[in-house]
Amino acid sequence: MRHLQTYRMIRDVARAGSIRRAAEDMNITSSALNRRIQHFEEEFGGPIFERLPRGVRLNPAGELLMQHIQAQLSDLERVRSQVADLSGERRGHVTIACSQALTPIFLPREVARYRRDHPGVTFSIRVRDRAQAEHDLSVFATDLAIVFEPVYLVDFEVIRAVEQPVSAIMSADHPLAGQEVLRLRDCLALPHVIPSSEYGVRHLLEQAVRGRSYQLDPVVEADSFELMRHYVLQEQVISFQIPIGLLPRLDPHLVVRRIDPRDIAPGLLLIGQMRGRTLPVATAKFAQQVANALDGL
Repeated sequence: MRHLQTYRMIRDVARAGSIRRAAEDMNITSSALNRRIQHFEEEFGGPIFERLPRGVRLNPAGELLMQHIQAQLSDLERVRSQVADLSGERRGHVTIACSQALTPIFLPREVARYRRDHPGVTFSIRVRDRAQAEHDLSVFATDLAIVFEPVYLVDFEVIRAVEQPVSAIMSADHPLAGQEVLRLRDCLALPHVIPSSEYGVRHLLEQAVRGRSYQLDPVVEADSFELMRHYVLQEQVISFQIPIGLLPRLDPHLVVRRIDPRDIAPGLLLIGQMRGRTLPVATAKFAQQVANALDGL
């Protein structure tokens, strides 16, 4: 257990990028923390941090060690969760990396539903783009990822996948608001706003216009879907989003319209974990709940 405490200290220093800042968070002196790390480095057989003028960062050996640390802490959490289940009282902590679209409605609803039955389980939810979410899984920084159109899928073990079509969002008085189904070329012929390149919706839009006579020519590009959703009320523009991120009853001044599937194919929304990893009990149960909820979309 002594090494586990040291592991947590190393992890926190790496995250903070500074021994001083990490020591403040731990409520110990920076000199005591530095001695603890130096003692570990002596036992380890070499340095794990590069000392910089304004902080520290992991060196290549430290990066390898961090993967081991994350795996050890994750395994300990899994065992603790299993022990808690033996007594019939589920406890644990679930860490999720997710696309922005999950945060307004879907995840708050599912977390609250889970915690009604298991109030001893806590959650960390981190909004990540699709590449960042996969990276967080691979370094054990998160337990689950729920992402739209993942990039690599190398270390990603899919638990469930569902299709999500790209929809057009606009003000109720927009010239195209009266049509139930829109052609993509008509949307892009008018002023439009699109997400930045790291998001799955942008990826699908770029695929859809490849080889076509029309192109993306946004008046605004943003990394916030909430910003884009509100911007359509300030100017007669069209934005794009997937249904899971839209409220059942939008602002009465907003409308959502389907885009003809001949123009843009649906994307995949996936929940997954790191390939080959055994999840803690609480995390595995929550993942199954989310998978069932996705089936019902």
